[in-house]
Amino acid sequence: MIEYIPYGRQDINKSDIDAVIEVLRSDFLTQGPAIEVFEQAICDQTGARFAVALSSATAGLHLACLGLGVGVGDYVWTSPNTFVASANCARYCGANIDFIDIEIDTGNLCIDSLKKKLESAEKNNCLPKIIIPVHYSGRSCDMQALSFLAEKYGFFILEDAAHAIGATYQGHAVGLCKYSKATIFSFHPVKIITTGEGGAITTNDEALYRKLIRLRSHGITRAQTDMTHVSDGGWYYQQLELGFNYRMTDIQAALGCSQLLRINEFVAKRRALAIRYRVELANLNVDLMRADADQESAWHLFVIQVDETKRKLIYEQLRSAGIGVNVHYIPVYLQPYYLKLGFNIGHCPVAEKYYHRVLSLPIFPSLNDQDFNYVIHSLSNALVN
Repeated sequence: MIEYIPYGRQDINKSDIDAVIEVLRSDFLTQGPAIEVFEQAICDQTGARFAVALSSATAGLHLACLGLGVGVGDYVWTSPNTFVASANCARYCGANIDFIDIEIDTGNLCIDSLKKKLESAEKNNCLPKIIIPVHYSGRSCDMQALSFLAEKYGFFILEDAAHAIGATYQGHAVGLCKYSKATIFSFHPVKIITTGEGGAITTNDEALYRKLIRLRSHGITRAQTDMTHVSDGGWYYQQLELGFNYRMTDIQAALGCSQLLRINEFVAKRRALAIRYRVELANLNVDLMRADADQESAWHLFVIQVDETKRKLIYEQLRSAGIGVNVHYIPVYLQPYYLKLGFNIGHCPVAEKYYHRVLSLPIFPSLNDQDFNYVIHSLSNALVN
């Protein structure tokens, strides 16, 4: 009998459990040595100079915006095809948010749409301070093209790579920050690796890194070089700015370190499943995402597009069959909070068309042949009914 098959699932083994138990038996459950070990492991994975482990990717987006100076009156642009956190981070800082339409065959922001929007914004003196490209489903945006526009129009790039640790762009790991000021990762259980809840920022900017470290923990520093006057003693610290408690625990970091040891295995299994899906679905009435030679997706999601008049019925039929298909995503600006800010239907027409057609199929390392075949069989039946 087939059990419920979710669209995503963590993969926890004995080594992961042992790593967590080791921390539970140690002197530090939080703010201990496991954090720096995990941060170094992230740097080793991505090639970035610095990493900051955090309580969530949302915390990372918020702190990165603050670290880059986003405030009241500034403009931040992102993709509408994402989770609300990609936009909320700007609102936390009091900034204005706007959305760039997407490519129908990748789900990522459209460079041509961005160019037109930047030309208009320059004329109206409302250029963005930051653009947050979202590497949707684990596939990198066209970062080189974005970097060219950033130099021309003077905005920062903050990569939302919540889906994309383990992905590559132009042969380099996503998170290297070759074309951006910082990159955000998520370690939620459905993501490529997990720390339970958790996230991280990578950057090559030392000044930004030092500020992020402070903001992560109430704006506090114990570094004499950052203090306004000589320390009173070994116990002394100073709060230099208004920060937050966005710290990751050592328990989470230990799990993350253990998971990172298997990231290549996880991504390889996801890529193998994606290849199988593309073969099996080639003759069905679905549209698949475009493949590009200069990048390899981490395949957090495997998304298809179906006839929008049949999408709800297909979704319900697959759910009834115990297959946890999902929809990623409702355009952010169609949420009631954002509609109250003045957004309307039609703001990003491609994203809206995409939303009405998209389905995410199960993809995770432990998805076995029996369950995979059951998904294909059930989808085939749903498409013809």
